[in-house]
Amino acid sequence: MSAPTMFGAKWLMAQEFPPLQYVVPGIIPEGMSLLVAAPKIGKSWMVLGLGLALSQGGDAFGVLPVGKPRPVLYLALEDGPRRLQSRLRFMGVTTVDDRLQFQTAIENGQVVSTISSFIDAFDGQDPVVILDTLGKVMPPAGNGNQYGHDYAVLSALKSTCDAVPGSSLLIVHHTRKNDAGDFLDAVSGTQGIAGAADSVLVLRRERHEKRATLQVTSRDAVEGEYALTMSDAGVWTLDGDSLEQAKTNARIVKANKSVGEPMLELIETVSRYPDGIRSEDLRHLLPDQKNLNEYLRRAVEAGRVARPESVKAGETDSVRRSV
Repeated sequence: MSAPTMFGAKWLMAQEFPPLQYVVPGIIPEGMSLLVAAPKIGKSWMVLGLGLALSQGGDAFGVLPVGKPRPVLYLALEDGPRRLQSRLRFMGVTTVDDRLQFQTAIENGQVVSTISSFIDAFDGQDPVVILDTLGKVMPPAGNGNQYGHDYAVLSALKSTCDAVPGSSLLIVHHTRKNDAGDFLDAVSGTQGIAGAADSVLVLRRERHEKRATLQVTSRDAVEGEYALTMSDAGVWTLDGDSLEQAKTNARIVKANKSVGEPMLELIETVSRYPDGIRSEDLRHLLPDQKNLNEYLRRAVEAGRVARPESVKAGETDSVRRSV
């Protein structure tokens, strides 16, 4: 039985609603989400990895357990079977199953019915559909109001998962060419696109860099900004062993935009030890950093890390992250 659309406050407060469910814990809640990023920075690699994790019940971004396996339809409308197979192999994937389905083309005007058919077929199994990309199915506005057109199209897409509790739709979309101040303004098109979504995720990565940040806002979930890393094999992982550490590392990345990868790695590692860490222990954690002493010296001089005012005997070379 569906909830009434008009109700009193006493009725509302007497209800017991199921808790908010997540597709990816702490980052992507159920419902319709937009993943927005500039072209060619790895968003299709990201959603392919998410599709694999969700269909197998693995760990999203390497560390976030997604729970039971669920049916996933990946509408890879910018790719074909050969490229998809090549990416899976490049990512080192050896185990797959048919809970993950692919579709590489949709007839004009059929995207809503295609998504609805898949979600309805797996009602009760928390299905997920990934649409890559919105631009491939967005009909022209003609002479009508662009905002109203965008909102109507996204609302029709949203209705597919709203109709089946537990189902979700993740839509890949592009950012504007100019760098917006408010990250929601980075969503290409009118505000009708972002306004219709339950959640918006904006992925930012400088070209040729491995590190990125994922900014998240949502009607229901907690907002946040998280650091991620894309490996040479196209695999996206959370930069840290938890969401809280990834959030801390995102702040570090933002505060240290001018430094290179080795310095960022050093600062992030030190930040995991708020009471300080000895440089000797840092060498074990960062064996590939041949000039660690020099980076430590520069970091201390620049105020990026600090030496504790009081340390135990024998630990005079300890450092901690600056507050």
